[in-house]
Amino acid sequence: MFVLELTYTAPVERVDALLDAHIEWLDAQYAAGVFVASGRKNPRDGGVILAAGVDRTEIEKIAAADPFSVEGVCAYRITEFYATKTADGLAAYREPLPS
Repeated sequence: MFVLELTYTAPVERVDALLDAHIEWLDAQYAAGVFVASGRKNPRDGGVILAAGVDRTEIEKIAAADPFSVEGVCAYRITEFYATKTADGLAAYREPLPS
């Protein structure tokens, strides 16, 4: 599983101008079964996405295709972790530690 932390690198007005395209990109990743949850940070200086089911190379490609990345209005920090414990509703995402 991955935590994708977005930090805006441009004024929020530039971010807002790309918001519709960013939402379409998010929707495509949810439809593909990659994204589990997403939302804005508070204060509004970026966002957070939880993703699963792909490897690091693929998640980096996905992040690079975000219109926010393409247009240079955010930077991504990608953290991989093992979801060894989850709420019951997220049980499908549980994974064992590697051997």
